Amino acid sequence: MAFSSTITRAAVAVALLAAASLAEAQPKPTLAFDYLYRRDDPAYEPHRAYTGLVLRDRHRPIDGAETALKESRVLGRAAGVAFELRQTEVPPEESAADAIRKAHHEAGASLFLLDLPLEDLKKAEADLAGEPDPLVLFNIRHGADELRGEACSALVFHTIPSEAMLTDALAQFLQARGWRDVLVLAGAEEADKALSAAFARSAAKFGLEIADERPFVLGNDPRNRDQNNVALMTGDARYDVVFLADTIGEFGRYVPFSTYRPRPVVGTEGLVPDAWHWTLERFGAPQLNQRFDRTAERAMTATDFAAWAAVRSAVEAVLRTRSTDVATLRAFMLSPDFGVDLYKGLVGSFRPWDHQLRQPIVLHTHNAVIAIPPLEGFLHRTNVLDTLGADAPETRCKLD
Repeated sequence: MAFSSTITRAAVAVALLAAASLAEAQPKPTLAFDYLYRRDDPAYEPHRAYTGLVLRDRHRPIDGAETALKESRVLGRAAGVAFELRQTEVPPEESAADAIRKAHHEAGASLFLLDLPLEDLKKAEADLAGEPDPLVLFNIRHGADELRGEACSALVFHTIPSEAMLTDALAQFLQARGWRDVLVLAGAEEADKALSAAFARSAAKFGLEIADERPFVLGNDPRNRDQNNVALMTGDARYDVVFLADTIGEFGRYVPFSTYRPRPVVGTEGLVPDAWHWTLERFGAPQLNQRFDRTAERAMTATDFAAWAAVRSAVEAVLRTRSTDVATLRAFMLSPDFGVDLYKGLVGSFRPWDHQLRQPIVLHTHNAVIAIPPLEGFLHRTNVLDTLGADAPETRCKLD
């Protein structure tokens, strides 16, 4: 009997080892992310002032996706899923939609992180609208409200905050501080006009008054001094705060401390609303910043965070559904059961009406986080994060 028992135990051990070896030999299901970009994208060209100073030096946000993938490896092993990150450069002669189709059919990618110019993104979502296979396109770069409104797409999930979310966050802060009269200084760029228009809507939403909106021009021409001299531009109005819309930054860097009245500056200078900042010191954010720094050897930016959040959202959906089927993941990300920790104090989720990732907004100076709206006192019937950006009754997005 003892000999028989020993043989039985040995047989069981051999069977378990064989099963384990077979499991290891079987390939794991793979979830592939594809980072799509154009090499000569003007957004990444350094912007220099006439003196040669570099005012804008942007980095590709793929480092955020790589950080998220490194974090997810252990979780992937536990779930029996392999995660991959690929890169696809879109040639000048090819459309983004064709590049996506090729990556999907030839390499099996179905989750795409889009780091493309705005018009490229809009054309891609339109061209791919009738695709039979399920795809998820993550917008990790553009805050344009039109992408969540009249130009929205069922294929696109937005992990970068909308302009409305950013300006709503600022408006909440100004209302909470009692700074209700706002002087707006706006540039001539289309992005400047869109930002100032978004702030005007936020001001109306939260009970602020626009004292005046004044355009500025670059240069030292004395004939234009009423549009290029900050003290003159801000001298004959009564206001509590200045909102600045200067997405290039060449004029705006001179506005703080130069206004005729001693008033705070918010917007693209001074107190700035964003998805992320390297000085965020709560909710586990320092650990995320450290992990990113080890990957990229630089500070994390808003677009880095958006790329990170896109990957983390999909990984969370895989872990919760135990599936790598893109249609299943997409449906779960839009369900009330989905949630992702964004290291900003509140759990993020996707709005079903426009696919925008709900998230707190960081209000920061150059080296400190001042507040993280939504702020206390601004209530919502279902989700306080929906006080930022287009709520369901306000949306112009028609996904049906």
